[in-house]
Amino acid sequence: MCRRFIITQPAIKQINTKEMKTIIINEFGGTDKLEYIELPEPLIKENEVLIKVHAIAINPVDVKTRAGKGMAGRMKNEMPLTLGWDISGVITAVGSNVTEFAVGDEVFGMVNFPGHGKAYAEYVAAPASHLAKKPSNITHQQAAATTLAALTAYQGLFRQAGLKKGQRVLVHAAAGGVGHFVVQLAKHAGAYVIGTSSAANKDFVLGLGADEHVDYRSQLFEEVVKDVDLVFDGVGGELIRRSIAVVKPGGMIISIPSGVPAEIAEAAKESGVNAFFFLVESSGPDMEVLADMLEKGIIRPYVNHFDFSQMDIAHQQQETGNTRGRIVLTIL
Repeated sequence: MCRRFIITQPAIKQINTKEMKTIIINEFGGTDKLEYIELPEPLIKENEVLIKVHAIAINPVDVKTRAGKGMAGRMKNEMPLTLGWDISGVITAVGSNVTEFAVGDEVFGMVNFPGHGKAYAEYVAAPASHLAKKPSNITHQQAAATTLAALTAYQGLFRQAGLKKGQRVLVHAAAGGVGHFVVQLAKHAGAYVIGTSSAANKDFVLGLGADEHVDYRSQLFEEVVKDVDLVFDGVGGELIRRSIAVVKPGGMIISIPSGVPAEIAEAAKESGVNAFFFLVESSGPDMEVLADMLEKGIIRPYVNHFDFSQMDIAHQQQETGNTRGRIVLTIL
């Protein structure tokens, strides 16, 4: 379980003496490295807002970073780290240069990715440019779920791949956090969507709008799928190489778990396929697009609910690699 104690802060002059619950790590490792402490509420810069967080979503990158992978290389010199990037909450203060938001606004977004988001806390200082207003017809939990994963799907499909109506898209891990948004967004754009998952998630994937389902445990997708314009890969590894055979010349493979090895990228190139790694970035304008889609019911997140006190359990669930949709923690 996560360790719980209060640390004594150094004798530094603080303008804000209010304290908040926070989860930090002082070193990389297992879930036992997650520590509940109390810290002063963050001070905001002129282009930031202070958010009272109601819900936090976690991602594979959270658990990878905690373990010393993921974003660990970028953040290793910032110990202790407050992990997390995905939040939804209410603005309690605005910086002097912020005009698009006001105190009391409900907002959501992916904060400072791929930097130090510091989202595992009751209060988060966030650049206004990374946020959008939360639609009134969805909960904070649903909003928090529609952040890093949904942005990855949106930016990958439309910013990177330029998806067009009528194209064929193969989505690996279609029931997962990113995958279940890729299916919905691609289908809404008029694509023909094929999703891979376990048989247990077949009805879920088809219910998201997929035209076909492939059970990866009983079928080799390369034997039943062909002539796709885009593979959106949420698994990585050897699956990238196997996907080359199903892509049309001129098509793409986007892999998000890790980089595409040079030899696989070269093999793809020889087949006329562009295989590459893509990393999502914080974007308020893209969040506004997702907010509009949420409000209109075009996309809907599948949420697994946890409490803030269960961060260790939530990390362990994320590490299984078998989570349908998103993991979201509520802060009361």
